[in-house]
Amino acid sequence: MKLPVCVILNLDLSVDTWDLSSPLISLWINRFYIYLGFAVSISLWICLQIVSKTQDRNLQEKSVPKAPQNLMTNGYVSLQEKDIFVSGVKIFYGSQTGTAKKVTLAVNCPLAVTSKNVCVFLVATYTDGRPTESAEWFCKWLEEASSDFRFGKSYLKGMRYAVFGLGNSAYSSHFNKVGKNVDKWLWMLGAHRVMSRGEGDCDVVKSKHGSIEADFRAWKTKFISQLQALQKGERKKYCGGHCKKGKCESHQHGSEEREEGSHEQDELHHRDTEEEEPFESSSEEEFGGEDRQSLNSIVDVEDLGKIMDHVKKEKREKEQQEEKSGLFRNMGRNEDGERRAMITAALREALTKQGYQLIGSHSGVKLCRWTKSMLRGRGGCYKHTFYGIESHRCMETTPSLACANKCVFCWRHHTNPVGTEWRWKMDQPEMILKEAVENHQNMIKQFKGVPGVKAERFEEGMTVKHCALSLVGEPIMYPEINRFLKLLHQCKISSFLVTNAQFPAEIRNLKPVTQLYVSVDASTKESLKKIDRPLFKDFWQRFLDSLKALAAKQQRTVYRLTLVKAWNVDELQAYAQLVFLGNPDFIEVKGVTYCGESSASSLTMAHVPWHEEVVQFVRELVDLIPDYEIACEHEHSNCLLIAHKKFKIGGEWWTWIDYNRFQELIQEYEDSGGSKTFSAKDYMARTPHWALFGANERGFDPKDTRHQRKNKSKAISGC
Repeated sequence: MKLPVCVILNLDLSVDTWDLSSPLISLWINRFYIYLGFAVSISLWICLQIVSKTQDRNLQEKSVPKAPQNLMTNGYVSLQEKDIFVSGVKIFYGSQTGTAKKVTLAVNCPLAVTSKNVCVFLVATYTDGRPTESAEWFCKWLEEASSDFRFGKSYLKGMRYAVFGLGNSAYSSHFNKVGKNVDKWLWMLGAHRVMSRGEGDCDVVKSKHGSIEADFRAWKTKFISQLQALQKGERKKYCGGHCKKGKCESHQHGSEEREEGSHEQDELHHRDTEEEEPFESSSEEEFGGEDRQSLNSIVDVEDLGKIMDHVKKEKREKEQQEEKSGLFRNMGRNEDGERRAMITAALREALTKQGYQLIGSHSGVKLCRWTKSMLRGRGGCYKHTFYGIESHRCMETTPSLACANKCVFCWRHHTNPVGTEWRWKMDQPEMILKEAVENHQNMIKQFKGVPGVKAERFEEGMTVKHCALSLVGEPIMYPEINRFLKLLHQCKISSFLVTNAQFPAEIRNLKPVTQLYVSVDASTKESLKKIDRPLFKDFWQRFLDSLKALAAKQQRTVYRLTLVKAWNVDELQAYAQLVFLGNPDFIEVKGVTYCGESSASSLTMAHVPWHEEVVQFVRELVDLIPDYEIACEHEHSNCLLIAHKKFKIGGEWWTWIDYNRFQELIQEYEDSGGSKTFSAKDYMARTPHWALFGANERGFDPKDTRHQRKNKSKAISGC
């Protein structure tokens, strides 16, 4: 028991000694009380700061004067709400050919970007009403979200947007379909539309302002005005529907100050509607009232008739108002009552960059590369080999830049306009021919003194002897095409006219030409729609009727087949059936020409067949059409000519043309008033040996010198 006592005594003595010698030890022992004091002090300081800021905010709110009703929220003013009306702009565009991107770059918004932005969607409608490749995923997601109950009708609540669609009204069944859908889907997800949807139209006739660029400029002006109004906190009041549309005083006076809480019930009643149509937008008119009713309220079935009558009445009034204000526009006329020109300023710029010499309001001429080649003595085109034309004396032109198709292999990259009928301002054929010849001669003059150009061919090239109406577009659409052809023949110029087989009536009414072509780009309805992308809904019947109309022609007729690897080279039997339908004199089979990358087409060099593949296709096709044989070949153009056996006389081919004889026959035809007709065999000429299929020259004229490109890299196609 003595041992514990000693221990205790020793412990007590040591503690007393430490307390007297070191006050820091005391602080260490009581450290928990010190920590607690610091924590309580910090908490009190934080509480004082919160109370102070709350009092300052309340004082600031009381010092704000009466605010416009459109800044009111449940009867009190919120300074944070005011920021909504100071908008920046974020632009999203979906473009295939670059039009939407171009108009996007033209946006010049004078507002500074803030935390609350307005999203602008510039979307183009592509083939068959589908979105462009760049916008395809976005549109798919938006469509699925708008119909997915998991997202709800307020998923995009708070987002503000505007939509401008780009399309072509020539495709009436899906004109601006993508823009309409994007506008609808955003609206269904609860987004707030700050500006009615704009619609740009590539068709200059039906365009509200004459061109798609002008349509966008007009919409942009209104859009900027609305943004400036939002920036100032202005907003048009809601029209309760008790007055004629657009006539109520609330739309005339703009933003007015209202006393706080004076119209609180009315504001609450119409809040959702105001958010959906702050200016002039109306989704009900475009998409029906079902979606709106599903968002806001339940409608008695007995009231549906009244609602629909009201919507139809408003729609009729709107159409009547547009008809009165846009009478000339609907007729394809400008403010002076004249028809609009086919060539817009943007189109003129694009075609001029491609080397076109534009004529009047709808025509053009361009120098063919084979014309340049033959001036240098480097060989002519396949028409020289097949039909004996002089390439350096051939003028490539068109009286109509418009076309009814948008072919995937279009060598103009779809810069030309499209249409199904002539609704533009029309120039006289005399003026078109005169300026076409003058422009062609001016382009030939530029080769004077160029190294390699032969003097005799330069002199010959100044006199046009042939006219290829195949530059671009659909020449047969030109209403005065027969007068134009007559003028050509009077000038002793032969005519080679190409049509895309979509205008059978015009083919039937066409006067005799030296040679009439029909493009047969596919042999089935599905592949023709895929390759030519025609505007007409009844394009296949028109195609068949055009071939039948061709069969009734007495002069030379030609099928032009363009082979696109993996697209239309496996339809031999169907092609044979089309040959029997049109019974052409000749069939040109040519591998597609790759003209460079284009966002408007998925065509690549891999789609260009090798010349050996074209030859194999032609051999197999000839086996199915016993009345035809392979006659000529032009390897350089990757092209072969199949001719009817009636042009093989005494074992020799007579595919060439006696152009002087044709001019005599057409003059007799005109002098007789059309009673004295003639046939293709009346002006044929013997084909030289070097142009025949199987000859060592492979279609190259031995009078010329073939020019081989140096350091030519190996290609993956037949070109």
